[in-house]
Amino acid sequence: MRYLLIAALLFSAFHISAQSLTGKVTGTGNMPLQGAYLFNIKTGNHAHTDETGNFLLKANQPGDSIRISHVGYQTVMVAYAGTVLNINLKPSTFQLNEVIVSEGINHLSSVASIDLQTNPVNSSQELLRRVPGLFIGQHAGGGKAEQLFLRGFDLDHGTDINISVDGMPVNMVSHAHGQGYADLHFLIPETVGQVDFDKGPYHANKGDLATAGYVAFSTKERLDNSSVTAEYGKFNTYKTLGLFNFLNKPNQAAYVAVDYLKTDGYFEAPQNFNRLNLFGKYTINFKNSDKLSFSASHFTSSWDASGQIPQRAVDEGLITRFGAIDSNEGGKTSRTNFNILYNKYFNPTTWLKTNAFYSRYKFELYSNFTFFLNDPVNGDQIKQKEDRNIAGFESVLNKRYGLGSGDLTIQAGIGGRFDDVNNIELSHTKNRNEVLVPIMLGDINQANVYAYLNTEIEIGKLLINPAVRFDHFNFRYANKLLTGNPSTQEGQDIVSPKLNFLYNQTKDLQFFLKLGRGFHSNDARVVTAQQGYQTLPAAYGADLGTTWKPAPRLIINAALWYLFLQQEFVYVGDEGVVEPGGRTARKGIDLGMRYQLNKWLFVNADATYTHARAIDDPNGENYIPLAPKFTFAGGLSIKQLGRFSGGLRARYLAARPANEDNSITAKGYFITDANLSYNYGRCTFGIITENIFNRAWNETQFATTSRLQNETDPVTEIHFTPGTPFNLRGLVTVRF
Repeated sequence: MRYLLIAALLFSAFHISAQSLTGKVTGTGNMPLQGAYLFNIKTGNHAHTDETGNFLLKANQPGDSIRISHVGYQTVMVAYAGTVLNINLKPSTFQLNEVIVSEGINHLSSVASIDLQTNPVNSSQELLRRVPGLFIGQHAGGGKAEQLFLRGFDLDHGTDINISVDGMPVNMVSHAHGQGYADLHFLIPETVGQVDFDKGPYHANKGDLATAGYVAFSTKERLDNSSVTAEYGKFNTYKTLGLFNFLNKPNQAAYVAVDYLKTDGYFEAPQNFNRLNLFGKYTINFKNSDKLSFSASHFTSSWDASGQIPQRAVDEGLITRFGAIDSNEGGKTSRTNFNILYNKYFNPTTWLKTNAFYSRYKFELYSNFTFFLNDPVNGDQIKQKEDRNIAGFESVLNKRYGLGSGDLTIQAGIGGRFDDVNNIELSHTKNRNEVLVPIMLGDINQANVYAYLNTEIEIGKLLINPAVRFDHFNFRYANKLLTGNPSTQEGQDIVSPKLNFLYNQTKDLQFFLKLGRGFHSNDARVVTAQQGYQTLPAAYGADLGTTWKPAPRLIINAALWYLFLQQEFVYVGDEGVVEPGGRTARKGIDLGMRYQLNKWLFVNADATYTHARAIDDPNGENYIPLAPKFTFAGGLSIKQLGRFSGGLRARYLAARPANEDNSITAKGYFITDANLSYNYGRCTFGIITENIFNRAWNETQFATTSRLQNETDPVTEIHFTPGTPFNLRGLVTVRF
């Protein structure tokens, strides 16, 4: 009995002395640091800071050593001496041994942090290439959204990938040029602070279009310094960038970014490309840990394009690789955004995040894919145009409960988005100024309201993540080509459950199993015409993989995955319809590696293999056109070798089927780019090169049926946009 009493007293004493540690971690300018990692060396307990910089680390005793780290900041060791700890971390040179792989369900978050630290970006296209396995292609003079490829998908311009900036959607649903159209050119890459991404339909806070994955960009809350950059290069390319700090105080920051780009491009017909970007952001962190952030941006662009050209025209010597059949393509677009974010902090276990946004968007595009197939006299040029307003909000309550040795975290979110699209148009035109035949013209009102519940149950080394999402859609289309502008309306709901498992064997070894159901919505014009049929087909996915740090400066990630779609969507923009592609199945393997050879030299590599097939078609005729089979991207990065920094990067996209029976093949390519910069005082001098070996390659390719003006019969073959030849640009940056 005496021994039981002693044991009870010791147990009670332990629980009295083992206390939770709360507090806040800040960085530059005393701004909160999200994702800082706190680790109790003795017990192995760990915690992360939330978006307000606050944390809760359980079961600590006096004298315990607590390690606090964050990528890009000096690691600090402190002894537990009280229940509250507020600490400011100092910036430091990035080192891979500081990265902790035992993060949350999104196992790729550490990869994103590494790549952004070691590989600075110079364009929105390069931002998208930060996603391992994601390839892009431009085929309209640089002004149109890129064509995207990921996990065996030809994503078109965003049909199966959810893209956002500061919680504001980039994708345009029921767009004039394709479902999910995602034009990211309004984002100035130098303002990006974080890139969050994952593959598959596994996250409850990501809804429509998040089937192959999602990419979420977050802009910086403050700049390290003000700067002005001037850039000049081949093809009559000019670029200027200004980053200006207007307010840089503790807990408060405001800055403005201005970016202008002009180029003629590498085609024989000048592209006359012009783009202007303006961005401003103000952030204040209140003493009670509340945070308010407001941002505004404006983007406008105009261009001419040489378009896609048929291979036979080049083979017959009618044009060169950089020539055009119809050089009268091109367009203009603009987008103005307002975004406000407010974080309400209640206590270390409860906080509320709310954001609201509004966008004003215009788009006008002229294309000619088939030349003289349909109209032998005037040609087949088409116009796609729309005028759109987007408004939306999301509010998420974050709550954490203690479960003995574990934790229960709940995220309950509600939100909505409303698209008001006026005069969405598809017309047969001539020389950009004459409408020959109106094909489609109308107004779209599309609403999506949703709610989700995401839970994380942490029991020792195991994290279980059950979640569910509910979406309601309402589609309305008024046809202005019919007398009286009659409108049709349809609505539909979908429930998307998720169940993910994460096992942290150690802080350097993580295993995961992800299961989830997602969806992509159809175009409102098609939904209303089909009385709601095939409105929200589901996608079912599974990922099994690991993230492993076998050495302090080496991180390896791998995943086996499978994705099934109830209905593939193929949007034919020149006809204004969606062609159903039937059920599809994709499976594959993703491999990635990040390694730091010494203090200044980094290497990274990502490879993917995918097997993609249509289920309902017979073997040999069930290939999914343009689905990537094998991809590779990797390179070397030099970071602060004395005054020098730079990088050498290569990407490989293997040949792939261009049609269902693989009788037409889209050629693969292997392209190498390089950059080098030199810092001298407040100045940086840099050189950026593309395609350093000057390879002839096709950036985008399609199996298209077309007819040239001198032909009597149509021909189906590869039509392509050539990739950039060797390109060289120089830049000078002055900081102040």
